[in-house]
Amino acid sequence: MLTDAHCRNAKPREKLYRLKDFNGLYLEIKPSGIKAWRYRYKLNNKESMFALGNYPDMGLADARERCDEVRKQVKQGIHPVVHRKQEKARLIKEAANTFEALATEWLSLKSWEAVTKARRLNMLERVVFPTIGKLPIKQITPPIILSILLKSSKENGVTVAAEAKRTMFGIFELACETFRVDANPVHQWREALPKNKTQHKRALSTAEIGQLLKDFSGHGGHFQTIYAFRLMWLTLTRPNEAVRAEWTEIDLETGLWKIQAHRMKNRREHVVPLPRQAVDLLKALHPITGSTPFVFPCRDDRNKPMADATIRQALKKLGWATKYSPHGTRTTGSTRLNELGHRGDVIEAQLAHTEPNSVRRTYNHATYLDERREMMQKWADMLDELVEADKRKPVSP
Repeated sequence: MLTDAHCRNAKPREKLYRLKDFNGLYLEIKPSGIKAWRYRYKLNNKESMFALGNYPDMGLADARERCDEVRKQVKQGIHPVVHRKQEKARLIKEAANTFEALATEWLSLKSWEAVTKARRLNMLERVVFPTIGKLPIKQITPPIILSILLKSSKENGVTVAAEAKRTMFGIFELACETFRVDANPVHQWREALPKNKTQHKRALSTAEIGQLLKDFSGHGGHFQTIYAFRLMWLTLTRPNEAVRAEWTEIDLETGLWKIQAHRMKNRREHVVPLPRQAVDLLKALHPITGSTPFVFPCRDDRNKPMADATIRQALKKLGWATKYSPHGTRTTGSTRLNELGHRGDVIEAQLAHTEPNSVRRTYNHATYLDERREMMQKWADMLDELVEADKRKPVSP
């Protein structure tokens, strides 16, 4: 058996030679002076030598320990050279499986609109990627995730942190399902993180509706912003559905707006009956924007739609942002239409809320169109009356 003194004092010779330890371990001394540990083994009746490391970087005790590990592999019929190559390939593959690469893959699998994907990617770039974007996913642990969420809660707010948490959970679920990690490191953390208390805006009263519509029409903003806001109220469509309306979707003769499936939240085409006021609005707008793809084109690039944030910015300027959001239009519409006695199924069909039964869903949309058309005309007439009533209110001194 060798001692450390034997290893340290071994001098290079004209030819390579080896000093024997035991259990197949040798110290190989090369003419260049390099001392390398070698394990001699026999597998499938064939003798081979396996490099373990160089002395003195790998001392005698470590060489013996490493030799024992490799000898166990050989006893199991595992070729250590092949095993090393496989392990190297595995490590290279894991290094390529960074969180950023996985996040890109996860986003590509989503059927979201491009703007939604871009918004989610922007959040990841701001909040998550700076910390773990380049890390292999197997190196990301729950404490690292928690630190990201705590920092985001403090710097970006609990809503952004909650979005980051949901997103990271989904990304790691993909990693679990494709056997790239053994467990999802994103926990529930019921106590460790600030609570995300979503505050849903209440439905506006009829008086508030009249005041809001009057304020918005007279706020001095761009006419397209005013028209998009009014179309959203006249049809109870989602804000992004209204601002990205396309002329090819609209038939002014029949008064129907067929929103394409890829633009809808439930990925189904939605037929919207247009009340007279909406048709008049679109007819007035067509000579101005009809030569572009979008009803409300972006002012800087006419081949792109107006930005979703345009309406929110106008509401903030008017002081309405704290008590009303564009999405609250649908809540208000649903509440008031129910109060007026319209059938719930008809209201739900107008709002494009998903009916789980496919046969019933098809029947509803086909059967309720006339009823929805009548309902939305009454709704539009009521909006006009509310605006006029607000105009007649005495002005406070």
